[in-house]
Amino acid sequence: MNFSKIKSQNQISEIVRKLKKSGKKIVFTNGCFDILHIGHIRILKKAKSFGDVLIIGLNSDLSVKKIKGKHRPVISENERAEVLSAISSIDFIVKFSQPTPYQLIKKIMPDILVKGADWKSEKIVGSEFAKKVVRIPLAKGRSTTKIIEKLKNL
Repeated sequence: MNFSKIKSQNQISEIVRKLKKSGKKIVFTNGCFDILHIGHIRILKKAKSFGDVLIIGLNSDLSVKKIKGKHRPVISENERAEVLSAISSIDFIVKFSQPTPYQLIKKIMPDILVKGADWKSEKIVGSEFAKKVVRIPLAKGRSTTKIIEKLKNL
């Protein structure tokens, strides 16, 4: 397994500084990525197409619980990070424990901030720190919540 993609916030700050100095275009997106599905993969592939380096902000277990409730995440943050590290379109993964990635985005100052089209532009956290915000259409009917509901009904 290649865990070298998983970085601390301090490590990513130094990496981003060097990447920007060399003229690389930085793309950032974030999420829980609890049960990875085709919607996630499509957004990640598309996000990578906007720049040279794709950085993922990964919600910690504590952060996911605050957002999604006491029964989430289904998959631990370390396992989610390991699964994400196997995806070729992802260059770096950084965990964050806050309810939003605001501080992480402020630290990275990405060229492109990517979110799903379900987010209204004015509600996208950290958008003021990106040169551009891109909203990507979601895969219709695909979500971790829907997968969990389907499993409950088996």
